[in-house]
Amino acid sequence: MSRNSVPSFADLLAGTRRSAVHLEMRDMYSVADEVEEFERFKRTGTLELDPTARWWPGWLDLVRDAVGRGVVMRRARVVSEPVTDYIRWEHASTPLNIGAGELVRWLPRRQAVDIALPGADFWLFDDRIVQFNIFTGEGDWANPPKEFSEDPAVIALCASAFEAVWDRAVDHEKYTV
Repeated sequence: MSRNSVPSFADLLAGTRRSAVHLEMRDMYSVADEVEEFERFKRTGTLELDPTARWWPGWLDLVRDAVGRGVVMRRARVVSEPVTDYIRWEHASTPLNIGAGELVRWLPRRQAVDIALPGADFWLFDDRIVQFNIFTGEGDWANPPKEFSEDPAVIALCASAFEAVWDRAVDHEKYTV
């Protein structure tokens, strides 16, 4: 796949027929479109769970559409404990993901020490293409923000890592922060 033919996330998900899995491994992200809401959460301890607010409608519609076509969407988060404020915020907002049809689990980092994990967060679509999300050390999108692979060895590593995390992880409803 050349950089000129890189599909958007929406296109990748639209072409997915069976599964889309997402592994998140950072304790803090600092992407621009989340800053205001995250800062409000840190000040007030509350979160707006209105699915029509800000970026949620676009994301939730993508999830609902995929799940409606029979795609199983799973998200696993490897987190340090005690968790960061950012992870508390993510945990508080996760009911919106679940309401749209995502399955979400959490794995304390100490329980992942013997799992071979890729060096970046990723999405894996139908075990055919991996989209790595690349962030700066401060948690903002790097430039370029995404890398892709269709290499069978890379796909196998990502699939194996995700399944190992998923098997050990705790369902969102049972994980407390």
